[in-house]
Amino acid sequence: MLALDPLLDDLASHGLAAWHERLRPLLEAKLAEGVHGDLPKWRDALAGLPRCKAEPAELDKPVITVCPSGLAPDDRERVRELLQKLSPWRKGPFQVGDILIDAEWRSDFKWARIKDAIAPLAGRLVLDVGCGNGYYALRMRGMGARAVVGVDPMLLYVAQHAAIRHFMLPEPVYVMPLRLQELPPVAAFDTAFSMGVLYHQREPRQHLEALLRMLKGDGELVLETLVLPGGLHEARTPQRYARMKNVWLLPTQPLLLDWRQEAGFRDTRIEDVSTTTNQEQRRTEWMPYDSLAEALDPQDTSTTIEGWPAPQRAVVVARKPA
Repeated sequence: MLALDPLLDDLASHGLAAWHERLRPLLEAKLAEGVHGDLPKWRDALAGLPRCKAEPAELDKPVITVCPSGLAPDDRERVRELLQKLSPWRKGPFQVGDILIDAEWRSDFKWARIKDAIAPLAGRLVLDVGCGNGYYALRMRGMGARAVVGVDPMLLYVAQHAAIRHFMLPEPVYVMPLRLQELPPVAAFDTAFSMGVLYHQREPRQHLEALLRMLKGDGELVLETLVLPGGLHEARTPQRYARMKNVWLLPTQPLLLDWRQEAGFRDTRIEDVSTTTNQEQRRTEWMPYDSLAEALDPQDTSTTIEGWPAPQRAVVVARKPA
């Protein structure tokens, strides 16, 4: 799933040589046999994928497309079966030849809300925390990022990213099974993204401070998170929200801005607030389990089944002082 020597060499070429000593033993441990019961299945699926014609992927469109000229007819059904073994696919959509991976989230909806609100990514080194299977990281590369380093602790997402990359020419986009706090703090990045992560943190301000340490002076943080409606400077602790068991703090918009200021960011602004719909997050063939519809009160879809306001997400952009 990850070839460590090429990965670490590539990171060093982007100014992250200081990570080498720390990351090698961490990654070896996280990819070791026995760490996850499904790891052999995922590795077998990756090993069975055929090659396709070497051609550039399409990273600048809503559907990330690899093998755009198509798979060999004899390979299509086998590829579909192998990619299904990597379900559930939470982020997408992806197109592999003629196969559409219609993921739970129409992640292109969120990216459309974000891409014009941020500093241009051309030539920038980008950190994507909680990157999932790398959908957004690949879109960042499609906008011209010099390189994108993604971290997410879920091994399945690393396997999904490896499956998509299997059909691509080399690109400086990396997805590693790590958490932000496991990365050595090096102020190397021009832009850092944290999307759908903050509400899973017991100490959200520590998360923001850790992101600040990763940015160069005048670097930009792009944060997307659940928020509660209202103008009060307060947070609530649902613990279980929309069937998620690990939602620790939901702030209002004013408190979220305060957290960013207290962490040391400047020029903080809310660029977008939107309510998640069943068009953006839903059950599909590639994610056949309960989704947003099952998390909302069937009698009143403006609330979750626990009685909280339905998911509302804010995009906040801020800068590290120069």
